[in-house]
Amino acid sequence: MPTDELPETLHVTTDEQLRAVSSLTRHRIMAVLRFEPATITQIAERVGLAKGSSSYHVRLLERAGLVKVVRTRKVRGVTERYYAMAARTLVLPDPGEGGPDVLMRHAVADLEAAPADGGRHVRMAHLRLTEDQFAELGARLEALADEYRELSDPSLPDASLVFALFRPARGEQAEGEVK
Repeated sequence: MPTDELPETLHVTTDEQLRAVSSLTRHRIMAVLRFEPATITQIAERVGLAKGSSSYHVRLLERAGLVKVVRTRKVRGVTERYYAMAARTLVLPDPGEGGPDVLMRHAVADLEAAPADGGRHVRMAHLRLTEDQFAELGARLEALADEYRELSDPSLPDASLVFALFRPARGEQAEGEVK
């Protein structure tokens, strides 16, 4: 199946899928496959894994239905498989109350691993918004991310955009804060 024929979204719903996406290594493998298919060898090189480890993680993702083989070719008598995401977008369930959001954990790990001189824009802003403003800002952020995803060119270096718009729990102090 050519990658332009992939479904638009895949909803992550099973325990097997949730376990598969909760791994930072598998998150990074899926990032490699975001724009174009790759072989186990190519994935291993991009993620910095041994081929055996790369193969193990890709098999788990494939078994969970998150990646699939999109083409094969014979190379010196061996069948080389090209893997791609099973859909253009994965939709994860909202975390339970008080539960960590897997995307945010992965984003923070990727940010911490990124070179400090590699061009980072990190900002946190505390806002006071009406329900309508909150909804409008969320929609605008999603539209901006979609606009730039359409402009993405697989030949250019990777960049990640992560945003979280949320209302903090009321009346609770952060751990370690003086009352």
